[in-house]
Amino acid sequence: QVQVVESGGGLVQAGGSLRLSCTASTLSFRDYAMGWFRQAPGKEREGVSCISWSGGATYYADSVKGRFTISRDNAKNTLYLQMKSLKPEDTAMYYCAAVLGPNCPVSWPTRGYWGQGTQVTVSS
Repeated sequence: QVQVVESGGGLVQAGGSLRLSCTASTLSFRDYAMGWFRQAPGKEREGVSCISWSGGATYYADSVKGRFTISRDNAKNTLYLQMKSLKPEDTAMYYCAAVLGPNCPVSWPTRGYWGQGTQVTVSS
Protein backbone atom coordinates (compact mmCIF):
# COMPACT_ATOMS: atom_id res chain seq x y z
CA GLN A 1 0.00 0.00 0.00
CA VAL A 2 1.33 3.40 -0.97
CA GLN A 3 2.05 5.77 1.89
CA VAL A 4 2.69 9.44 1.34
CA VAL A 5 4.01 11.22 4.42
CA GLU A 6 4.71 14.93 4.76
CA SER A 7 7.01 16.37 7.40
CA GLY A 8 8.92 19.51 8.29
CA GLY A 9 6.10 21.83 9.22
CA GLY A 10 6.10 23.92 12.35
CA LEU A 11 5.81 27.35 13.87
CA VAL A 12 8.09 30.04 12.49
CA GLN A 13 8.24 33.83 12.65
CA ALA A 14 7.55 35.93 9.60
CA GLY A 15 10.65 36.12 7.46
CA GLY A 16 11.81 32.71 8.55
CA SER A 17 12.35 29.50 6.60
CA LEU A 18 11.16 25.92 6.64
CA ARG A 19 11.83 22.90 4.46
CA LEU A 20 9.03 20.47 3.92
CA SER A 21 9.67 16.88 2.90
CA CYS A 22 7.40 14.26 1.41
CA THR A 23 8.28 10.61 1.17
CA ALA A 24 6.35 8.06 -0.83
CA SER A 25 6.94 4.47 0.07
CA THR A 26 6.24 1.51 -2.20
CA LEU A 27 5.86 3.90 -5.11
CA SER A 28 7.81 3.95 -8.34
CA PHE A 29 8.59 7.53 -7.48
CA ARG A 30 10.23 8.46 -10.76
CA ASP A 31 7.01 7.59 -12.61
CA TYR A 32 5.06 10.24 -10.71
CA ALA A 33 4.82 13.98 -11.01
CA MET A 34 4.53 15.59 -7.58
CA GLY A 35 2.84 18.62 -6.16
CA TRP A 36 2.48 20.67 -3.01
CA PHE A 37 -0.91 22.06 -2.05
CA ARG A 38 -2.12 24.00 0.95
CA GLN A 39 -5.36 24.77 2.70
CA ALA A 40 -5.90 27.47 5.26
CA PRO A 41 -8.90 27.44 7.62
CA GLY A 42 -12.00 28.64 5.82
CA LYS A 43 -10.28 28.70 2.45
CA GLU A 44 -10.17 26.39 -0.50
CA ARG A 45 -7.21 24.17 -1.17
CA GLU A 46 -4.76 25.75 -3.59
CA GLY A 47 -1.82 24.59 -5.61
CA VAL A 48 1.49 25.90 -4.33
CA SER A 49 4.07 24.23 -6.53
CA CYS A 50 4.60 21.11 -8.59
CA ILE A 51 7.36 19.29 -10.42
CA SER A 52 7.38 16.89 -13.34
CA TRP A 53 8.51 13.32 -12.94
CA SER A 54 11.98 14.11 -14.25
CA GLY A 55 12.28 17.34 -12.32
CA GLY A 56 12.73 19.22 -15.57
CA ALA A 57 9.58 21.29 -15.27
CA THR A 58 8.24 23.17 -12.28
CA TYR A 59 5.33 25.44 -11.47
CA TYR A 60 4.85 28.00 -8.72
CA ALA A 61 1.78 29.90 -7.68
CA ASP A 62 2.28 33.65 -8.04
CA SER A 63 1.98 34.06 -4.28
CA VAL A 64 5.13 31.98 -3.64
CA LYS A 65 7.30 32.72 -6.66
CA GLY A 66 10.78 33.77 -5.67
CA ARG A 67 10.30 32.49 -2.11
CA PHE A 68 9.63 28.75 -2.46
CA THR A 69 11.70 26.15 -4.29
CA ILE A 70 10.48 22.67 -5.14
CA SER A 71 12.86 19.78 -5.76
CA ARG A 72 12.89 16.02 -5.78
CA ASP A 73 15.35 13.23 -5.17
CA ASN A 74 14.15 10.20 -7.09
CA ALA A 75 16.82 8.00 -5.50
CA LYS A 76 15.33 8.74 -2.08
CA ASN A 77 11.66 8.80 -3.13
CA THR A 78 11.48 12.25 -1.59
CA LEU A 79 9.98 15.57 -2.57
CA TYR A 80 11.03 18.85 -0.97
CA LEU A 81 9.67 22.35 -0.63
CA GLN A 82 12.15 24.95 0.59
CA MET A 83 10.21 27.94 1.90
CA LYS A 84 11.92 31.26 2.62
CA SER A 85 10.72 34.73 3.58
CA LEU A 86 7.60 33.18 5.06
CA LYS A 87 4.56 35.37 5.59
CA PRO A 88 1.58 34.96 7.92
CA GLU A 89 -0.58 34.31 4.85
CA ASP A 90 1.48 31.17 4.19
CA THR A 91 -0.08 29.62 7.28
CA ALA A 92 -1.91 26.47 6.20
CA MET A 93 -1.90 22.71 6.17
CA TYR A 94 0.48 21.63 3.42
CA TYR A 95 -0.19 18.46 1.45
CA CYS A 96 1.92 16.47 -0.97
CA ALA A 97 0.31 14.68 -3.90
CA ALA A 98 1.67 12.13 -6.36
CA VAL A 99 0.16 11.79 -9.82
CA LEU A 100 1.11 9.03 -12.25
CA GLY A 101 2.68 10.44 -15.38
CA PRO A 102 5.05 13.18 -16.45
CA ASN A 103 2.90 16.27 -16.06
CA CYS A 104 3.04 18.62 -13.13
CA PRO A 105 -0.23 18.57 -11.12
CA VAL A 106 -1.13 22.25 -10.97
CA SER A 107 -4.54 21.58 -9.47
CA TRP A 108 -5.56 19.04 -6.84
CA PRO A 109 -5.64 15.64 -8.56
CA THR A 110 -8.74 13.48 -8.65
CA ARG A 111 -6.59 10.38 -8.95
CA GLY A 112 -3.29 9.73 -7.26
CA TYR A 113 -1.87 9.54 -3.78
CA TRP A 114 -1.62 12.14 -1.05
CA GLY A 115 -0.71 12.40 2.58
CA GLN A 116 -2.31 13.72 5.75
CA GLY A 117 -0.50 17.03 5.60
CA THR A 118 1.93 18.98 7.74
CA GLN A 119 0.96 22.22 9.47
CA VAL A 120 2.87 25.41 8.77
CA THR A 121 2.16 28.37 11.03
CA VAL A 122 3.82 31.73 10.45
CA SER A 123 3.53 34.27 13.23
CA SER A 124 3.67 38.01 12.61
